[in-house]
Amino acid sequence: MRDKTMTADEVVSRLESGMTLGIGGWGSRRKPMALVRALLRSAVTDLTVVSCGGPDVGMLAAAGRIRELVTAFVTLDSIPLEPHYRAARERGALELTEVDEAMFLWGLRAAAHRLPFLPVRAGLGSDVMRVNPGLRTVTSPYEDGETFVAMPALRLDAALVHVGRADRRGNGQYLGPDPYFDDLFCEAADAAYVSCERIVDTAELTKEAAPQTLLIKRHTVTGVIETPHGAHFTSCAPDYGRDEVFQREYARLPWAEFTGRFLDGGGEQGYRAAVRTWHGERP
Repeated sequence: MRDKTMTADEVVSRLESGMTLGIGGWGSRRKPMALVRALLRSAVTDLTVVSCGGPDVGMLAAAGRIRELVTAFVTLDSIPLEPHYRAARERGALELTEVDEAMFLWGLRAAAHRLPFLPVRAGLGSDVMRVNPGLRTVTSPYEDGETFVAMPALRLDAALVHVGRADRRGNGQYLGPDPYFDDLFCEAADAAYVSCERIVDTAELTKEAAPQTLLIKRHTVTGVIETPHGAHFTSCAPDYGRDEVFQREYARLPWAEFTGRFLDGGGEQGYRAAVRTWHGERP
């Protein structure tokens, strides 16, 4: 079995401007933030981002890297609307395709199964159809004759996700309360990169956790990246919760000031050092 370990910078070197990029996690929970920060240090831009958005979308939008966003929401959870995304949207910096959560799920499922679309009831009778005039409906060919939204597949050139544990072969394990859509992001993508809190031997994955926690299968994974605290400042239960104090600072600061204080200081190690210093200095 092939060793798929790589660094965050190696992952970003495989990404190209103009790609459709899926980002796993949910709001401000288990986001692959170390990979997002590595992406921000690159010149990759003009992205179509597919995400249940949190600070991943906020940062990429603030940095001008997103051409189009496909999402059901963009939130920091304890802060209802991601402020840097809101600012980018208000100044017309990106195109938006906003759909119902169930439509988003079915779009990923369609892509994972290599289908052009899947029928779904969600969205019918709502403004989703009005604000997305490209969406179509489909009628059941059976006796029921029911009409559905034909949710198009959300095919991805690449996906970035973060989990608690993984092995070198690409098997990924979540240990928190919710898998989110991370497995579908990997299955819907041509290349999937999984960052994790810790790389362990394959046998260790089921030593203290049930087999059902093996969310991501190795055949869907291109690369594995060990990044302890790689979801910061979002949560990665049960390893750590969301850094609410730092998240409030992120939401408060103008983007240029946040970048200068936390993202321009020597890569991921510089970011972590800046965060530790900030926590130590704050009143």
